[in-house]
Amino acid sequence: MPGRVEGKVAFVTGAARGQGRSHAVRLAQEGADIIAIDICKPIHPDSAIPGATPEDLAETVRLVEAFDRRIVTAEVDVRDFGALKSAVDSGVEQLGRLDIIVANAGIGTGGTRLDRVEEDEWQEMIDINLSGVWKSVKAGVPHILAGGKGGSIILTSSVGGLKAHPNIGPYVAAKHGVVGLARSFAVELGEFSIRANSVHPTNVNSPMFMHEATMKMFRPDLENPTADDMEVAAKFMHVLPVGWVETSDISNAVLFLASDESRYVTGLPLTVDAGSMLK
Repeated sequence: MPGRVEGKVAFVTGAARGQGRSHAVRLAQEGADIIAIDICKPIHPDSAIPGATPEDLAETVRLVEAFDRRIVTAEVDVRDFGALKSAVDSGVEQLGRLDIIVANAGIGTGGTRLDRVEEDEWQEMIDINLSGVWKSVKAGVPHILAGGKGGSIILTSSVGGLKAHPNIGPYVAAKHGVVGLARSFAVELGEFSIRANSVHPTNVNSPMFMHEATMKMFRPDLENPTADDMEVAAKFMHVLPVGWVETSDISNAVLFLASDESRYVTGLPLTVDAGSMLK
């Protein structure tokens, strides 16, 4: 029985670990070949969140190849359009086509009221989480158009792209902007049978969420909070009795939007949020 994206090629950003790796592997499991990129280093040397590594990206390769699919990788910063274009061009040259773009790469921030955020912190967030998404799609769309068979663009936003949370204003602003990108691409590219949608996860069990800084943000009342401590507070965000979802939950949504099962779905903000938007 053929996979749900059999014979297609997907370009996935932020693919070394977390959601990006999960998306690449899930799409490969259902028959797609993969172009995978990641910066593979911390954004800052003193970042609270350890950066992905070349070894992480190599593990993504191993997992994709375990499904007998091809994968082409590159270490690329999504702020660098020239490098993005080169990576996608090379991947398409090797794999023959492009059908799916999953613009997933992003960073998190938190702990500062919006009027007190430093200008460089604001700019970095916009450059990566909004402009980087636009540049990723810009690099890939010409190849989907050249194929003449349509395609699917999937942009990773957040529940923070649909409502506000305190002390993460730059993130909220960028993720709201991603919704505008998805809708604009949907309107502009629909005549070519190219669909564009955004995915809106709540908290996800990944390195971007499961780290000390997030735990302290959720539980400022504790000196050294654990994941169990954080879960107590995180559950209040949701209707369903969980503090977070798994990367596989988001990947299943990405797969649906990448497949022909959603062939008439475009411009949709799809939540995978355990009911967060109901609160």
